[in-house]
Amino acid sequence: MRKYTYGPFQSRRLGLSLGVDVLADYKLCTNNCVYCEIGLTEKDNLVSPNYRINLPPSRNFRKELFSILKYVPHLNSITFGYNGEPTLNEKLLDFLKIALDVRNELNWTSEKPLITLFTNSSTLYIDKIRERVKQFELVLAKLDTANNVDFKRTNRPHHDTPNIKMIIESLIKLKRELPKKNKLAIQCLIFNSYKEDFIPNNNSTNIYDLARALKRIKPNIVQIYSTARIPAEYFVFSIDDDRKREIATIFKEIIDDNKIEINVY
Repeated sequence: MRKYTYGPFQSRRLGLSLGVDVLADYKLCTNNCVYCEIGLTEKDNLVSPNYRINLPPSRNFRKELFSILKYVPHLNSITFGYNGEPTLNEKLLDFLKIALDVRNELNWTSEKPLITLFTNSSTLYIDKIRERVKQFELVLAKLDTANNVDFKRTNRPHHDTPNIKMIIESLIKLKRELPKKNKLAIQCLIFNSYKEDFIPNNNSTNIYDLARALKRIKPNIVQIYSTARIPAEYFVFSIDDDRKREIATIFKEIIDDNKIEINVY
């Protein structure tokens, strides 16, 4: 029985990906996003960005990872995340070290798979968290909103979570601190709403605020996408491809930097 990994599966943004879960066997997060595809965050599991669990990898982690990776020499990414916010685990770098060791022991069809981290960006204002995060070869950091009204409505953060201005500033710092060989991708999940009294983040104010924030952050990559599976709240539904391309055009015009790759999924 596998404890730490799932997949490999075909990811829209990463290619063939093996998921790695460094949290407990329940969702633990600083947000309760309306669109979350792994469901609502239970009240007791919605935690402060300062909250930490101490779950080191058991000796079985190396064995489990090796037993799967030896059969997928064409893997594109070993991806930490999915069951909440992985930076909440104090032992994140212990998992990273083992993943790097196992990857380097194996033979690959072409390039070695990237070691990737998903984060919702809420903990990045903490210096020691950024120090850990920057050691991942690809950091996929969420930024779905760029003003506090949309942030609270869409991401429904724990009350200790810093405001969106501080989160944006922390992403700017992370990009500056990343080693040149590592990359920062900002993920913008944009959605619509069936509820007349719930304004989705697919509103003009938020889209233009996001574009201006991205211009300041200067990530290597921007990823625009929408929900593809059942969201946490019934009233959330995906934007169409035309709207994704329209948002990409707005971002390109405002960011005005050909070095930043803007992709639509």
